[in-house]
Amino acid sequence: MERNNSTLLTAFILTGIPYPLKPRTLFFVFFLLIYILTQLGNLLILITVWADPRLHARPMYIFLGVLSVIDMGISSIIVPRLMMNFTLGVKPIPFGGCVAQLYFYHFLGSTQCFLYTLMAYDRYLAICQPLRYPVLMTAKLSALLVAGAWVAGSIHGALQAILTFRLPFCGPNQVDYFFCDIPAVLRLACADTTVNELVTFVDIGVVVASCFSLILLSYIQIIQAILRIHTADGRRRAFSTCGAHVTVVTVYYVPCAFIYLRPETNSPLDGAAALFPTAITPFLNPLIYTLRNQEVKLALKRMLRSPRTPSEV
Repeated sequence: MERNNSTLLTAFILTGIPYPLKPRTLFFVFFLLIYILTQLGNLLILITVWADPRLHARPMYIFLGVLSVIDMGISSIIVPRLMMNFTLGVKPIPFGGCVAQLYFYHFLGSTQCFLYTLMAYDRYLAICQPLRYPVLMTAKLSALLVAGAWVAGSIHGALQAILTFRLPFCGPNQVDYFFCDIPAVLRLACADTTVNELVTFVDIGVVVASCFSLILLSYIQIIQAILRIHTADGRRRAFSTCGAHVTVVTVYYVPCAFIYLRPETNSPLDGAAALFPTAITPFLNPLIYTLRNQEVKLALKRMLRSPRTPSEV
């Protein structure tokens, strides 16, 4: 009976984030600018890494290019739909669209989580074992690690989507959130969600905790190695390279832990916290990695410099 009723639900209505009605247009323009700048900033990093032979041959910048692809994907999945909440009228999302949004968000989000861990491991090898680094972290190995992150992320996203939407949905279709995410969608299910909540907590908890622990261990070793560097310039360059990654990891992991790794509550802070991994972090990543990374800034200058004419060569 529940199955028959659940088929009647063909769409969800996303309530969005609470906001005053008067500055509706201002919010729309703000997130439109965030989206455009996110796409342009990450595209610029992609082009820079691809165009500069000094960068695209190094694993660190291969990882950075992949991170830019993920950021563009997450932003495209979430932000345009968020902007629709600041327009007039009800904008339902089809049932299949909700499934796709949840899958791709967790697919790309977990892949990003794994990628941050790979980036920390890469920095650990580069700083703690610089002489062996070219042998330990080859271009082939970095490509295999990236492929593994994509596969693991896809499995994670599929698991979460299948477990969530195998449940019957026969009641109200109003999702009290600005996108289709597990906690908000589960509240609408017409069945016991205890198993889903437990699997979500364990699955996401294992991914977040294991990745964060490996990143933390890597940076403990990195900080110890940096403190052994005798020159101030060497320490400054090492901290500058690692500082960008630490900043991004902090901005990404803290909101994710707040949303998924605590007892189930329907707090207004959930939506604010979710803006960080979905909109703010993809926007900030290009700024952080270009402003704090000297090699990326130099590569940008080389790329933007006007090409020499044949008479100048």
